[in-house]
Amino acid sequence: MSKLLVAAALLAALIGGAPFAAGLVLVTLGTPAVDEQLRVTSCSYATPATDGGWTMPLGEPYQLRDGFGLRSHPLTGVEQLHEGVDLISTASTSAPVLAASAGVVRVADSVDDSASGRHVTIDHAGGLQTLYLHLASVGVTVGQQVTAGQQIGVEGTTGASTGPHLHFEVHAHGTPTDPIKALQDHGVVVDGTPGRPTGGQAPVSLAVTTETGTGEGGVGFELPAPGEPRLVSLSNPPIPIPSAVQALYQQAAAETQLPWTLLAGVGMEETHHGAVMTPHPRGATGLMQFLPSTWATEGRDGDGDGRADITNPADSAVSAAHYLVKNGATRGPDGVKQALRVYNPRDFYLNDVLYYAHAYGGGTILGGLADCPPGSALGDPTLPPMTPERIQAMFAWATARVGLPYQLGAEGPDAYDCSSYVQATFRSIGITLPRTARDQRAWVAAGNGFRVAPGAEQPGDLVFTNTWLGPNVVGHVMLVYDPASHTSLEEAGKGAGFYRYDRYADRTIYEIWRVGNLTDTA
Repeated sequence: MSKLLVAAALLAALIGGAPFAAGLVLVTLGTPAVDEQLRVTSCSYATPATDGGWTMPLGEPYQLRDGFGLRSHPLTGVEQLHEGVDLISTASTSAPVLAASAGVVRVADSVDDSASGRHVTIDHAGGLQTLYLHLASVGVTVGQQVTAGQQIGVEGTTGASTGPHLHFEVHAHGTPTDPIKALQDHGVVVDGTPGRPTGGQAPVSLAVTTETGTGEGGVGFELPAPGEPRLVSLSNPPIPIPSAVQALYQQAAAETQLPWTLLAGVGMEETHHGAVMTPHPRGATGLMQFLPSTWATEGRDGDGDGRADITNPADSAVSAAHYLVKNGATRGPDGVKQALRVYNPRDFYLNDVLYYAHAYGGGTILGGLADCPPGSALGDPTLPPMTPERIQAMFAWATARVGLPYQLGAEGPDAYDCSSYVQATFRSIGITLPRTARDQRAWVAAGNGFRVAPGAEQPGDLVFTNTWLGPNVVGHVMLVYDPASHTSLEEAGKGAGFYRYDRYADRTIYEIWRVGNLTDTA
């Protein structure tokens, strides 16, 4: 073992005025191959769906008033950019306002104390956001997963408004864009025809705490469309879902980041949501039709009674959700199909299920698009760590962007979210990480780094934790800057800057990983 390689106070010259820079010490444990650069263990990436089932955001016939672009403000007379389009119902003054596409509610302001009035913001896959302003009432909560066409509020005239209407905006990576063009690009015909409401009850909240400024974009992909062949769905149309059963689907989906409609698709295909429990020749039973042999390893307690009962609908629904995730349902559109094939390998099965899932509203799966090879709990501890020079180069890039705003879904150069900031920092030294924190953690464990115990971290290490995506899902990533003071470089609520990574030490997930001295093959 060679001596410790120590680079002391080198960052002070690089980063003037940055906190702790003068005393920061870069320590790299020496090995005979400490300067050797190794090839990245590559991941495969799924192609995101291009159309996630969009709809007009007003549930009654409408007319367009003011469009996107410069206009004279109707209240102030000042010429300014109108960042959206105004839709006015021609049937009433209280039309239902619908989610234009599946996503997660980022803002749900039910207090009329701003120019926007009561309003909702929804995050969608691909760095898109939709905004709904001047609502009479708001019917969703922050963190709630919604489907395309789900009612999220009622048309109104709250805030700075001259009459009942819906002001609708679409933002792409934080930049307002023409909503009409965005809708048309997703196949929506803008001709006064109302949107397609989602049937059934509104999905329940994801029941997780949204922490401002710790989310990330690039998270999620649309449920893939059905293909051919189909069989059962050709003669059995989707039926209304009993409210008690739909609640079970929604609760199970909230645990696993799946859209509840995917579970509804399985339930419709298997038992018509519990209405048709025909004896199975191989003994499958329950709402979601588990084989006893599969249930022995995959059965879960879904209602908190301490037992995993194959005949209990709550247990069956939550077990199906976790079984789909285990078999790849959060790893891109192909992962969804793979998981359904494991559930039932018949060639028509996955297409029937996807057909039903889309009939119930489709939705977004809150997973990543990278499929990294399986790693170990510790990664590869034999890798040489990055050299002090490369860590200095990363810090020089990252600190030069301190103060840039946090924006969910942004990928630079003027704004970032947590994982895109880390991704861009590593890209500055020639290493390409996946887009999301969840995928980044899988990437490093797949053979591109190794896990270190809290207290043994060094500058340049990555810290992963859970946030708004739920207690068992990686949702935030930080870069260790100064271990002595537990200072991180990260993109969070107040913008890119210096924070404390140990503020998450009591979270369900709090992991520290060291990236190896890699050379990118991408």
